[in-house]
Amino acid sequence: MFNFKTFMQKSPQQRFLLILGLVMFTFYFVLGLLLIFWTDIPFEIQKTYRILFGLLLIVYAAIRFARLINPKDD
Repeated sequence: MFNFKTFMQKSPQQRFLLILGLVMFTFYFVLGLLLIFWTDIPFEIQKTYRILFGLLLIVYAAIRFARLINPKDD
């Protein structure tokens, strides 16, 4: 899991990439939620496809988050 001590030991570049990864995770997660729950979307898309695409974005965000928190040591 996330350890604050190892976060402080990272180089500035690694910390920047970690924060950028968290921002992108948040972006995909919020976009997925918006697609599911926003009823007055400004473009035409069927409700079924909108919900499926929103769920796909949320699953993708979860995969990104899991890879971000548990990086493999190369």
